[in-house]
Amino acid sequence: MKVGLLTSGGDCQALNATMRAIVQTLSFQTQDKAVFYGFLDGYHGLVYNQYRRLTKQDLLDGLIQGGTILGTSRMPFKEIDDPLEDGTRKVPSMIETYKNLGLDCLFILGGNGSTKTANRLSDEGLNIIALPKTIDNDTWGTDLTFGFTSAIEIVTRYIDDIRTTATSHGRVFVIEAMGHKVGWIPLYAGIAGGADVILIPEIPFEMKHIVRAINHDQTEGERASIVLVAEGALSKEEAKLSKKEYKARLAKRQEPSVAYIIADQIARLTSREVRVGLPGHSQRGGSPDAQDRLFATQCGIEAARGALEGKFGFMVAQKKGKMCRVPLEDVAGKLKYVDPKGELVKEARYLGISFGDK
Repeated sequence: MKVGLLTSGGDCQALNATMRAIVQTLSFQTQDKAVFYGFLDGYHGLVYNQYRRLTKQDLLDGLIQGGTILGTSRMPFKEIDDPLEDGTRKVPSMIETYKNLGLDCLFILGGNGSTKTANRLSDEGLNIIALPKTIDNDTWGTDLTFGFTSAIEIVTRYIDDIRTTATSHGRVFVIEAMGHKVGWIPLYAGIAGGADVILIPEIPFEMKHIVRAINHDQTEGERASIVLVAEGALSKEEAKLSKKEYKARLAKRQEPSVAYIIADQIARLTSREVRVGLPGHSQRGGSPDAQDRLFATQCGIEAARGALEGKFGFMVAQKKGKMCRVPLEDVAGKLKYVDPKGELVKEARYLGISFGDK
């Protein structure tokens, strides 16, 4: 059996753990007769036939090693049929590399954009199995993605560390978490870290409600207020704009991000001292937590089982605690959003957490 592996899009903590499970499972089940090709820097390696041979020894530390030993890059799906600068056509080149190496299967570890390309390659007749990688947990068809729980842990620890200095000085801290289109990270980390306000893209906010929540904290004797903001959080006014109008507004924005806008408005509308905190790309970094290691291993095993069974064209998923397979054509191009009326949002509201909408 000859198989290829690639990691595409943004990196996360459990990519190596997932590849370790694939390689270890196939090696054990085929008595070490499987051959592994790891394509370098995502789909670019597949386009340009750039790879390294992988063995179990290469991934011995895969459970604890963050990032990806293969490297990664982004190749936007909307540009998949546009030639590269040197004139190379992406899809035909990827197909050629796959066939020249005589691959029996290609495992693609990636998020939503990567899954779209995976589905395209599957439609072109290649044997593709995708695995749900993203710290954002926004991949449709699965309850969990690897990288997510590690990111939650990092943001939660960041809130913990900020709270002590915020309390000491009686400050409001506006902390910006990743989440361009969906708010799973700030929702989970905000509850786990005891944030007072959580702002996510799915629930547009109004400043008056944020200010009221902060003032309420002060009247209750709390010295610190934590406002956790998704990078894609938007106001009710912005939510009414067309996509084109919203992009035009973003292009005119002078502040580095939405967190600075909110912090400035809080400072102007209250008597509080306000600071901004940015965990940034550390949310993708470091070793995977125990939950990510477990789920990544489960994903790798299930993907390897599919290859051994000769079943392709699916993404590995977990639903209600059980591993399953979802057709790629059902996954590609879809995002899993936070339900504003979902149970976790309701539970947060019972705690008194404000989402800035009321």
